[in-house]
Amino acid sequence: MAPQPVSAPDEQTMEIHVLGPVRVRIGDQSIVPTAGKPKQVLTLLALRCGRVVPVSTLMEEIWGDKVPRSGTTTLQTYILQLRKLIARSLPAGCQLSAKDLLVTHFNGYQLAITPSAYDLREFERLTVEGDAALAAGDAETASRQLGRALELWSGSALMDVPAGQVLEMEAMGMEEARMRAQELRIIADLQLGRHAMLIPELRMLVAQCPMHENFCAMLMIALQRSGAPWRALQVFRNLRQILIGELGVEPSSRLQRLHQAVLSNVPDLPLAAYDLA
Repeated sequence: MAPQPVSAPDEQTMEIHVLGPVRVRIGDQSIVPTAGKPKQVLTLLALRCGRVVPVSTLMEEIWGDKVPRSGTTTLQTYILQLRKLIARSLPAGCQLSAKDLLVTHFNGYQLAITPSAYDLREFERLTVEGDAALAAGDAETASRQLGRALELWSGSALMDVPAGQVLEMEAMGMEEARMRAQELRIIADLQLGRHAMLIPELRMLVAQCPMHENFCAMLMIALQRSGAPWRALQVFRNLRQILIGELGVEPSSRLQRLHQAVLSNVPDLPLAAYDLA
């Protein structure tokens, strides 16, 4: 039976930050190594804090499908380096050892600490609350909670870690969750009539993700509501050109319906009609 995660040696002192540069601290001491591979190991353990990470998963992250014969020994060396960093961070007289906090299991390792601050879990909590508020028709609360969730980000996920296959997938999932939270917050703000102030943000998002139909649709609606339907039509033309050129497909039927609505100058385009609410 796996040991239960323990509280940090000094209350309110264990922090994990992965929504940008990776930071893992005990007290005022960083336990993030400077070398790339040990940093990958710590990052994966921190992302799955409280759970056992199999040795095979750690090896896949570090070496992919080219694990050296010395892989097991080298991984043990990285774990030892991390334990040394943890030991240096522990306050004098602490009854816990580095082995209590970074635990060895038969088939893996576990960062057995309950963090007092973990930005990813806080982001997920706020996003769930915002999504629920939006579904309940409370756009004000949704915008506020989703905005707070997005403010936790300070760059790309795991931006300073030389990610392997496992961390690349973790980072991709986190970025997709970020994009979804941003999409939900924009929907809430559109419901609140903030269309004009959203245009610069939506233009940037469309430039970054030119084939993202939801962002294009929201930009079209914001422009039309702001009295610039000709600009909304240009957004559709750009999207159509890119989709045909890159994928050989037309925009979806809902985008084509939106295009026709803008052409017909339908007042106050309803979000629900285009699967955006």
